[in-house]
Amino acid sequence: MKILLTASSRHGSTEEVADVIATELRQGGHDLEVVRPQEVSSVEGYDAFVVGSAVYMTSWTEEAVDFTRRFRDALASKPVWAFSVGLSGLPHGKVTDPRRVGPVLLSLDPEEHVTFAGRFDPSRLSLRERTIAKVGGASEGDFRDWDEVRTWARSILAALSAS
Repeated sequence: MKILLTASSRHGSTEEVADVIATELRQGGHDLEVVRPQEVSSVEGYDAFVVGSAVYMTSWTEEAVDFTRRFRDALASKPVWAFSVGLSGLPHGKVTDPRRVGPVLLSLDPEEHVTFAGRFDPSRLSLRERTIAKVGGASEGDFRDWDEVRTWARSILAALSAS
């Protein structure tokens, strides 16, 4: 099975989550391509998709949203798994509202959408981003749970094997 994994990352955290997912999917024996959303020119020939984005100000990045718009029809006819990465200004990196990215997920109608806690490293952010994060109450630290990411990737493998 040929899978496209595409994820939009602003400061590297989401890209690192995508890399862990990619490793698991490859170990499952699938032909996997990892391409940034803005670099995808065609989705022909793929049997399934894993689409992810960093979440900023309750939304996926523009690159990820644009990808879903450009390939909406093709994505609707294949299995799609979606993931979001971000702190959403919540203490300890806990995400309580996975629907916050709203419209883009409704247009994808994914098999599953998960939200992974991200990393907040102020040294990687612009002054504006640091200010917004501080006002939002973001806690500094790396809250990514790599076992959770691997388990989710394995659940994709299980679903693909069952189909």
